[in-house]
Amino acid sequence: MRALVIDDERLARKELISLLNKYEELEIIGECANGEEAIAAIEEHQPDLIFLDVQMPGMNGFDLLKRLENVPQVIFVTAFDDYAMKAFEVNALDYVLKPVEEPRLDEAIQKLIKSNALEDKLETKGEFRTGRLGQEDQIFLKDGEKCWFVSLHEVKMFESEGNYVRVFFQNYKPLILKSLNTLEERLDYTFFRANRKFIVNLRWVQSVENWFNGGLRFTLKDGTTVEVSRRQAARFREMMSL
Repeated sequence: MRALVIDDERLARKELISLLNKYEELEIIGECANGEEAIAAIEEHQPDLIFLDVQMPGMNGFDLLKRLENVPQVIFVTAFDDYAMKAFEVNALDYVLKPVEEPRLDEAIQKLIKSNALEDKLETKGEFRTGRLGQEDQIFLKDGEKCWFVSLHEVKMFESEGNYVRVFFQNYKPLILKSLNTLEERLDYTFFRANRKFIVNLRWVQSVENWFNGGLRFTLKDGTTVEVSRRQAARFREMMSL
């Protein structure tokens, strides 16, 4: 996989390239110090992947992506955690914070390798990717001063609370400024809209039973129960039937 490193700090570029050189799957074909250089290099070399800083003079990382006709896969590498949610909104593969630690970088590269292996498999079958987030994707959550990088398979459900959504994973349940409708559009078929207030991770559903007025009730692996509206119950039955 051919990759470009884009960062306005020369030492940061050299350090990252040094860390990346151990991966046989990657070929670092160049480095760029700003957005204009990066656009020219991407158009000329057509890399498969870019390691991209966010804050750069003249043009930040997001502005750079907007100017590209064909966007390669992106792993953001930056000192700022403020842009992580925006990074995932532009379908970035990962968001690595500086100073870059080898285990965290390795996690990003392994995710890259798995992502491309899955894409190759789907192409072989004649299928295509929806661009939606699935069980193996990672999201960034921030609630006050606390931040988490969470794999979606850890999230058992999302609950709407006004203009916010509460995210349930492990023993945490932070609030994020997002609507449930927006989340539903971003998540793949393994996340199901049970009713007006809940989206449930179907991988967490342990049992399903008939409930009042033609509805259903999910019981999750941790014992939590969520009622499925009559309308969504009909959709669930249709979706899951042979």
